[in-house]
Amino acid sequence: MTIDLNCDMGEGMPNDAAIMPYISSANIACGYHAGDEATIRATIDLCLTYGVAIGAHPGFNDKKNFGRVPVQLTADELYQLVWKQLEIMETICKERRVKLHHVKPHGALYNMAARDKAMSNTIAQAVKDFNPDLVYYGLSGSVMVSEARVLGLKTMHEVFADRTYQADGTLTPRSQAKALIEMSEDAINQILQMLMENSVKAINGGVIPIKADTICIHGDGKHPVEFARQLNNLLKMKGFKILPP
Repeated sequence: MTIDLNCDMGEGMPNDAAIMPYISSANIACGYHAGDEATIRATIDLCLTYGVAIGAHPGFNDKKNFGRVPVQLTADELYQLVWKQLEIMETICKERRVKLHHVKPHGALYNMAARDKAMSNTIAQAVKDFNPDLVYYGLSGSVMVSEARVLGLKTMHEVFADRTYQADGTLTPRSQAKALIEMSEDAINQILQMLMENSVKAINGGVIPIKADTICIHGDGKHPVEFARQLNNLLKMKGFKILPP
């Protein structure tokens, strides 16, 4: 059995280098919601050191709000938003003579797309037109995945270790109570249920089906390095090989 363990990187958190040994994929901020060309280069170098797959993490052009506030864009503006950030990443990857592996939208862009078929289609089309070989990471079971798949992209159903779920399978907004799972034991139990039972307990107490191809952890939670190490070790104990798709 294999599983991908991914983490958002290059966003100004102090734990990137310490977390990198325990993951298999890194989603690197492209300079719009966080980061800049220097952090992209530094993060790519960390990926090369630890054999981690290099991904683009495009978000809204809104560093003030860390890309976590919804922005209404036309389809063309959305397409260009994604394309330009992929272009930034690709330029630096070529400079470093490495291959860009995947794309995962960030923050509000991700959450809006998970609920909006038209947005999902536009984002996926931009990714396909830029490079049809890129792997696309989207919220498990959402239109992000189905729209990308219709366009012929290789997709990964993404689940979250430290976020709670709504009854419809979407993530509980960070603006609401209990959006984050702060106890490592609770996050571990959620991941085990996802992997072993293909389900997750929603915040309303119901149980919903879920598919887990890649697990997202975050570098800004409580004790993120310790949690990354703990999850990595547990997955290996359960017989999983931690590898990028």
